[in-house]
Amino acid sequence: MKVFSHLLLVTLSVLVLYGCASTTTKDGAAVEDKSAPGAETSGAGQGGVAGDMDNPASPLYKRVVYFDFDSSEVKAEDRPTLSAHAKHLAANPDELVTLEGHADERGSREYNLALGERRANAVRQLLMAEGVAANQIQTVSYGEEKPVATGHDEESWGQNRRVELVYSNRGQ
Repeated sequence: MKVFSHLLLVTLSVLVLYGCASTTTKDGAAVEDKSAPGAETSGAGQGGVAGDMDNPASPLYKRVVYFDFDSSEVKAEDRPTLSAHAKHLAANPDELVTLEGHADERGSREYNLALGERRANAVRQLLMAEGVAANQIQTVSYGEEKPVATGHDEESWGQNRRVELVYSNRGQ
């Protein structure tokens, strides 16, 4: 019985330490906890840039850009953020980004899919103009199918008119 309790204690200790050492993102990718001594961020790339994606003070933290009604024009206020993402991607050729285009519920399903695609492509063109390789960028349109806000008012619609930048690494 004494051996069993020691084995149980060791097993629980390992599980606790393992649980503290990493977490997963919403897309299932493992991310190391930087607060643990000697831990590094998984997929950090050059200069620990992945840590900047978790820092609210960094322009890389913002990974959603919003659009005006029936528009695919990137707003001037979002250009510095996208420029920072372009620099990050250009410096880290193993990083991939999927640009997910979205629209609000107004308009037909087909129209909103096309609008989401135009929005994703507008962001793509901006990133490529700043040196990101075309093979690092994928685009997808969800149209109105994946709203973040379910209300039927301007505030909700404004949150749903967006492009999300979703990062991954090659080989994952």
